[in-house]
Amino acid sequence: MKIAHLALATLVGTVCASAALAAPLAADPAAPAASTANWGVGIGAGLACGLAAVGAGLGIGRIGGSAVESIARQPEMAGRIFINMLLTAAFVEGVALFAVVAGFLNFGK
Repeated sequence: MKIAHLALATLVGTVCASAALAAPLAADPAAPAASTANWGVGIGAGLACGLAAVGAGLGIGRIGGSAVESIARQPEMAGRIFINMLLTAAFVEGVALFAVVAGFLNFGK
């Protein structure tokens, strides 16, 4: 799961940065400043999305590891631990998705 989130972070960062660099330059002298500003927004959006994905991967990995350790210590509580683990992982994924969407929303400006 961590590798999948890291791959997603790399992909999102690359797409955002390449989309910002591919913006065409206009003929007027003010265009390089606008292009540079676009480039910074793309890098910022890529970093925001990437860090959100990496953070979610680390959080879910820690949740899973702790759940497995807890089940190993008290096997009779496996059902309740599993339900709590899934609920917590869903909250982490929800926050990560919100951060990725917020990063993409800022990229459009």
